[in-house]
Amino acid sequence: MAPESAETDRTAETAEAGGETGSRVSVVVITHNRREELLRTLGRLAELPERPPVFVVDNASADGTAETVARVHPWVRLLRAERNLGAVGRNVAVERVTTPYVAFCDDDSWWEPGALAGAAELLDARPHLAAVTARIVVEPGGVEDPIVAELRDSPVPGPGWLPGPALGSFLAAATVLRTDAFREAGGFSPRLWLGGEEELLATDLMVRGWWLAYAGELTVHHAPSAARDATARREDGLRNTLWFGWLRRPLPAALRRTWRLARTVPRDAVSARAFGRALAGLPWVLRERRAVPREVEERLRLLEEEQRRSAARRYVG
Repeated sequence: MAPESAETDRTAETAEAGGETGSRVSVVVITHNRREELLRTLGRLAELPERPPVFVVDNASADGTAETVARVHPWVRLLRAERNLGAVGRNVAVERVTTPYVAFCDDDSWWEPGALAGAAELLDARPHLAAVTARIVVEPGGVEDPIVAELRDSPVPGPGWLPGPALGSFLAAATVLRTDAFREAGGFSPRLWLGGEEELLATDLMVRGWWLAYAGELTVHHAPSAARDATARREDGLRNTLWFGWLRRPLPAALRRTWRLARTVPRDAVSARAFGRALAGLPWVLRERRAVPREVEERLRLLEEEQRRSAARRYVG
């Protein structure tokens, strides 16, 4: 499988900053053919008291997304990709971020007023903390996403100075990261494209000595878009889960995880394609494989046991 490329020279920036906002956090949104959801999100972000710089990466939408954003929200820093870059679109935007922290959100989610300022305060006070992940509320009902219970009850041990439970990964659409740490770790992998892409980046951050934490006082709202291909997302997510294990876990752990997935995922065409695509990537996986040190593997092992019991992660078994 050929890697995706983040060729910034083929990405045109169509709006410049409207001056300094004073915010210490920039917001990055990637989108593809979800114009109406994106417009709602941008309306919410425009109302934030923090007045963050907002970067939108339009991943080659064909529904007039870029043109509409440029007209309705000229204050947004709009980046147009000539093809769908997936999660790598975030990397393209972070190259242009000048604030110390960057918050991601999807085109169907938005940050609650005050959350970005709160995240900046938590990160300011903890120089070894790379990222804080917020509580996720699902709209229109206003109920907590089931994944929140896992974040709140994370089994990963951590130092007492963390603002909440230590995490072994994060959810991009609900996380504020230290910009320099994100760049240092290489951002999101072009190989993984989209679907569980956070796990590899989170692990590479931990290998570099960074900590990740849940901060329940911060809130993100999510109104799941109906314009999503759940089948394709499951296929990509399963493929990426396999690749992550082969790339970073010690051999016994990688084999154990692969065998467990093979026994538990649905026996259907989607799973077969995911395993086939994962196997097709073995040559580059073996070239780029770097098993994590023991202390990081222990966190991943504890997290794996928790994920086996998860009701929110059935797409990977």
